[in-house]
Amino acid sequence: MAAAAVWQRVQVLSEVHGARLWRAMRIDLLTMNAFFHPQTPRAPGADLRQALAESISLLQRGQHADAIRGGLRLAEAYPDADQVAVLLSEAHNVSRDFSAALDWIDRAIALSPNPQHKLKKAWLLARAHRGDETWALMDELSLAAGQDARLLWQLGKFYFNHNRLPDAVRHYERALAVSGEEVPAWRYDLAIARFYSGDAGGAERDLDALLDITPHSGAVLYLRSTLRKQTLGANHVERLENLLQGGFRREEDEVGALYALAKEREDLDDHDGAFAALAEGARKRRGLIDYDVSTVAAGLREIRTVMDAGAIAKSKPGHGEAGAIFILGMPRTGTTLTERILLQSGKVTNAGELMEFGAKLSRAMQRVREQHPSLSETQAALRIDFEALGQEYMQAARLKAGDSPLFIDKLPANFLYCGMIRKALPNARIIHLVRDPLDTCYAIYKTLFFKAYDFSYDLEELAQYYVEYRRLMQHWHEVMPGAILDVHYEELVMDTAAQGRRIYDWCGLEWTPRALEVPESGVFATASAAQVREPVHTRSVNSSRRHLEKLRPLVRILEDAGILDTNGNPVV
Repeated sequence: MAAAAVWQRVQVLSEVHGARLWRAMRIDLLTMNAFFHPQTPRAPGADLRQALAESISLLQRGQHADAIRGGLRLAEAYPDADQVAVLLSEAHNVSRDFSAALDWIDRAIALSPNPQHKLKKAWLLARAHRGDETWALMDELSLAAGQDARLLWQLGKFYFNHNRLPDAVRHYERALAVSGEEVPAWRYDLAIARFYSGDAGGAERDLDALLDITPHSGAVLYLRSTLRKQTLGANHVERLENLLQGGFRREEDEVGALYALAKEREDLDDHDGAFAALAEGARKRRGLIDYDVSTVAAGLREIRTVMDAGAIAKSKPGHGEAGAIFILGMPRTGTTLTERILLQSGKVTNAGELMEFGAKLSRAMQRVREQHPSLSETQAALRIDFEALGQEYMQAARLKAGDSPLFIDKLPANFLYCGMIRKALPNARIIHLVRDPLDTCYAIYKTLFFKAYDFSYDLEELAQYYVEYRRLMQHWHEVMPGAILDVHYEELVMDTAAQGRRIYDWCGLEWTPRALEVPESGVFATASAAQVREPVHTRSVNSSRRHLEKLRPLVRILEDAGILDTNGNPVV
């Protein structure tokens, strides 16, 4: 397959891997909420509505230039229509002309006092990496929000997306208080923000309140079960069993209940019962998604083909700015524990699980082909402007990282890009978490990721993906030796001080005993947010072995690949 197709496929992989419960929210222009929301001071007439709808349709079909031309004609015909200015702002936004997008949203703001326009501007400023202006405008919107519950909730979404969870919690709480009624979606957002912020008790109260209203919500049932380790005296097993016996109208909700039941049964040492619920939940979840592991595996193989040692050596030098620490690998391998150890230094901040590198890499490929249409796709892949790529990534990441010189990007799927990260950011630090293969796969299999890691719901597909991941990481080590620090999970939990010192040395940090302490607070936007606030333990080491026979379909594939022996033990 040609190189450009490889990068397009890789971008899809990144989006799947890094999917979060909330991705970047913009004013929903394409459903016309920004135009026709009841709070809009001047609703457009029928003719203008029709013309706007036609331009929006062009945007939806990707015909951005046509949408802009149509919008400019509308701007001449309706110079006082703020909705037209919003349309043109969005059209330039999706065309990545942020300067023009900001000019048009400023025109909309001048024409109408609608706070939605200012919120739109905040998103544009963030996309343009104009951090000081972004936060100044957000402060203004927060002060002016008053009793506007919907706006308060939208501000909370903005703060959540930009890793400012205390601000998100504050605005979600205000939104619910002002609304005077229970809005389930808002309550769920508040629970998520509290969970990631370390307030498991508050999150559980929110989820209990939600379940009083929507008792069959699978997502809520599962999240509640993951907030803490369930005990014999405090669990929801009987309730979950009764719900499942009564049936669910939506299979997605049944899946959430099955994963919740599996998690709680395992907490109570009912391992056979836990696996039975897990297997049923995984089977049902797999039936709900369209996924082809062979296509994905081929994409990983082609990355190795395109980004060989010669390609990496010949590429132009990258952006020399230091400060980025990439923690990557498969999920559930200790990436969040490693993040916690680094954060305890007091000199590093977490930027979250950022989508930026993969997204900007994909756009860099597009730019090369636009500027040099005579190049073959393979030549284009090897002529990315890595300096520009690194600079754009750092600008975007620092908007979420704040003022700290060092920050962590903990998107596990960045393992796909190790070679490109090295070329774009030669002074970045890359830390790869390695865990026992069977423990890794079992930990992934028993986690409900919702819209991420589609390979995780079938044991054979999970094994096939894992094989390609291992081969790709071996490839990165071979083509750029010494560029990646491997940290083994088992060694990390058994001798945290020794491994912590290795990590600190790798990142140029002075060791501190605080690194071994459990943080009292801090943001961990990950499925491991509950576990990371526990003392370091070894109870997960070899936990998969109790299910060896049930995991046999996976074991056979890893055995054939030379990764495991027939007993599920790693082949050295």
